[in-house]
Amino acid sequence: MLIHSEKEMLEYGEKFAVELKAPIVIELIGDVGVGKTTFTRGLAKGLGVKQELSSPSFTISREYRGEKYNLVHYDFYRLEDPGLMVEDLAETITDPNTITIIEWGQSIKNILPADHPVIEIKYVDEDTRELIEK
Repeated sequence: MLIHSEKEMLEYGEKFAVELKAPIVIELIGDVGVGKTTFTRGLAKGLGVKQELSSPSFTISREYRGEKYNLVHYDFYRLEDPGLMVEDLAETITDPNTITIIEWGQSIKNILPADHPVIEIKYVDEDTRELIEK
């Protein structure tokens, strides 16, 4: 699927959230700046999150309260070894009231559910991204 603007990415994330049932882990794959956090902002809106969502690149994780479910957004970009974050993540991904988004999840692959959805976002050009649901 091709996404042609930031607005379309937000709408896609919002629509994606409609059918979600917690607990669920969604892994996002894509280069820096490709739109993973934009997708997550749309998903948050679809979950009824009222807070402003920002990238967890420097904080590793951020938690948001939604009307339907809570959202926890992890970014393991800077961590080759997640250390104590593994315990936090293991608790979060089994919480029946939480949708979990994972970016840069290579270092924690062994604790993610085997059948979790994966969305790969590829840069096509300045305005266009290709989304591949796996």
